[in-house]
Amino acid sequence: MSWGTELWDQFDNLEKHTQWGIDVLEKYIKFVKERTEIELSYAKQLRNLSKKYQPKKNSKEEEEYRYTSTRAFLATLNEMNDYAGQHEVISENMTSLITGELTRYVQELKQERKSHFHDGRKAQQHIETCWKQLEASKRRFERDCKEADRAQQYFEKMDADINVTKADVEKARQQAQLRHQMAEDSKAEYSSTLQKFNSEQHDHYYTHVPNIFQKIQEMEERRIVRIGESMKTFAEVDRQVIPIIGKCLDEITKAAESIDHKNDSQLVIEAFKSGFEPPGDIDFEDYTQPMKRTVSESSLSNSRGDGKSEPKFGGKSKGKLWPFIKKNKLMSLLTSPHQPPPPPPASASPSAVPNGPQSPKQQKEPLSHRFNEFMTSKPKIHCFRSLKRGGAGPEDFSNLPPEQRRKKLQQKVDELNKDIQKEMDQRDALTKMKDVYIKNPQMGDAASVDHRLAELAQNIEKLRLEVQKFEGWLAEVEGRLPMRTEQARRQSGLYEAQNTSAVNSCAQDRESSPDGSYTEEQSQETEMKVPATDFDDEFDDEEPLPTIGTCKALYTFEGQNEGTISVAEGEMLYVIEEDKGDGWTRIRRNEDEEGYVPTSYVEVYLDKNAKDVYKSLQKIS
Repeated sequence: MSWGTELWDQFDNLEKHTQWGIDVLEKYIKFVKERTEIELSYAKQLRNLSKKYQPKKNSKEEEEYRYTSTRAFLATLNEMNDYAGQHEVISENMTSLITGELTRYVQELKQERKSHFHDGRKAQQHIETCWKQLEASKRRFERDCKEADRAQQYFEKMDADINVTKADVEKARQQAQLRHQMAEDSKAEYSSTLQKFNSEQHDHYYTHVPNIFQKIQEMEERRIVRIGESMKTFAEVDRQVIPIIGKCLDEITKAAESIDHKNDSQLVIEAFKSGFEPPGDIDFEDYTQPMKRTVSESSLSNSRGDGKSEPKFGGKSKGKLWPFIKKNKLMSLLTSPHQPPPPPPASASPSAVPNGPQSPKQQKEPLSHRFNEFMTSKPKIHCFRSLKRGGAGPEDFSNLPPEQRRKKLQQKVDELNKDIQKEMDQRDALTKMKDVYIKNPQMGDAASVDHRLAELAQNIEKLRLEVQKFEGWLAEVEGRLPMRTEQARRQSGLYEAQNTSAVNSCAQDRESSPDGSYTEEQSQETEMKVPATDFDDEFDDEEPLPTIGTCKALYTFEGQNEGTISVAEGEMLYVIEEDKGDGWTRIRRNEDEEGYVPTSYVEVYLDKNAKDVYKSLQKIS
């Protein structure tokens, strides 16, 4: 089966068919190119997806990846990154093994096809030329024969006519002979040309054309084989990465199987365990006995000393629910005397103020006593001031609950020990270098490392002092963590009931605080049993509230209740907190004296810049 014998007369169709074959090959190349672009785009999207959900450095998300479920998710992201890499490999291999190779092959194929069809056209033109020569010789022979026939007829006519001279007859005879000779020559030439054409035509259709068509057939068959091999390569490129993709999927499955719900639950305990114990039971207080009620309302310290806490806050169920009051409401309760201020006196007489029916000292609600006592304790003031100012936590992590503080201190100790080890390794290396310099002075000056060794010794000493400091705090925390007795729990019940709301508010607002931690003192339980003077000593280190303006006392006010301060008429004082609508303004006389006075008793002069800063702090809190 050969195109040369079977398709000897289909030169034009073969030319169209081979051109179509090249078009098919170019179409397949375009298809593979688009496939590689899809693979690259898919790989890029997978990498972007993996990067999008990767934990950001130095962020809260990094802490979340200690859980097995999130670690499994991180492993999935990493495997998806490798999975994307395999699609990039597919694209690269298809580009190099298929697209590049076929593109070069198409160029060679076009050149070969052009050469073959050029030879075919040349042979076709040659046979056409031979045919034209044959036709010309045939027409010449035909013409000469006709001329010879006419000359013979003319001679015979002249010879039969008696009126014609003998010379004319002889001339006609010679002319007829000449024409006959020319006809014979044309006949011989025609015969020779015909034989030559037949030979050329035979060679054309049985030798030249079959050879050319055979080469075209071989070229087309090579094209078909090549596109088939490319399709196999197309599949093989995918098949080569299947084992690696399978490993990626196996790793994802392995990561999923490594998820341990029990371990994650334990991690939640370790992350959020405060170390506090639930408050003790609240004893019933009988309000039907006026004397007991008076005693109960008169002093919170008496109630605490007896190990009792007040169960009522203006309602039957409020004693249990008040720890869950929202932060803003609790702040408004704690930042003013929680009582309408007295109206300004009709005269400047000092006696007109303190004995008024609405004087802050006439507090009949036990809740006021509790909040005032709540404000005087150092842990609470620290908590709410930290919320207002957004300050960083203390160095000893005392703003954290006991268990969390212990973990942070232990972590700090481990970090310091690692730093000490690094410094010691450097010191050992420099010591060895110095010994080498001493033994071989030509290698370096031994005295050149003394300065660095002294610095390392100082650094190590500083780090060891830091370790001792943090280990002391760690020992203090670990000494306070053991379980308390039932009696101690009952004695601290009242304090913890008051403290719960503030702790919850601080915990709920962790994200608004720069360090995202409690602003509660971890040692509040122990400090509750210490006299108030201890709190005062520690409170001296607290940063005072910023001054936002000044004020002048219009009347004399005797602050006889907790949270208020006495002022004399005409006295100039500093304003540290504006009236929030409750009728009280917070002022300061000096570093140790501050409190609330009725707004109507003072004339306030606010500093605009300080006021803006104060408002921004209020917004942050």
